[in-house]
Amino acid sequence: MSGTSVAHFYDDLADDYHLIYADWEASIRRQGDALDALIGRDRAAVLDCSCGIGTQAIGLARHGHRVIGTDLSPRAAARAAREAAHRGLTLRTAAADMRRLPFPDGRFDTVVCADNALPHLLTSQDVRAALAEMRRVLRPAGLLLVSTRPYDDLLRDRPASTAPQVHRPADAGERAVAFQLWHWHDNGEHYDLEHFQLLSAGGEWRVRARRTTYWALGRDRLTGFAADAGFVDLAWRTPQETGFFQPLLVARSGK
Repeated sequence: MSGTSVAHFYDDLADDYHLIYADWEASIRRQGDALDALIGRDRAAVLDCSCGIGTQAIGLARHGHRVIGTDLSPRAAARAAREAAHRGLTLRTAAADMRRLPFPDGRFDTVVCADNALPHLLTSQDVRAALAEMRRVLRPAGLLLVSTRPYDDLLRDRPASTAPQVHRPADAGERAVAFQLWHWHDNGEHYDLEHFQLLSAGGEWRVRARRTTYWALGRDRLTGFAADAGFVDLAWRTPQETGFFQPLLVARSGK
């Protein structure tokens, strides 16, 4: 899938993205807490290179980190900056492709690529390019945090759908249900995802459907790509260990 089509998927989702969470504010807090604990230092220079509408970036900014967010979707990145400002936080954002990051070498202490963003890249060449860029912009011994779906388990079962997620608003103004249908390719590794949102306003329900494609990258393959890019001390951490909602590949950039 081209970068243009992925950007369109998230541009179209940007205004409603928070509705995929049962409680977006709680998710911002939990994810920020978990990632901050892994960073383990104060006021780190952090790049969130797939920031979306700011779920992880805002959570980290609340912990005092100096965060810059980039995303392939201009609308999502712009919303992340607005959401941070609404909460009294500073978050610089820009539209950028993680395969071509617009920063000098050694700019950051930590790079975050969370919420299954890397598997939007569908070839080994593109994944390698993105990881090489993440390593390039990290300082020596800088920290990489990449989260994906638990693909080793999913590749065994190849599910066709996800359970519905109900958004529970603080008031009666926003009601939403989200779920996904997965259509696996013949190669058994890639899948087309159809994302459905049922949105209620004024007693009437409307349906939004969006489509994108992922590569179900297992742990060993992704670890190998990261090692080839020059990362060291590679380890996978489970949600039970970290409190983050997805498995995390944790690595260092080397010296």
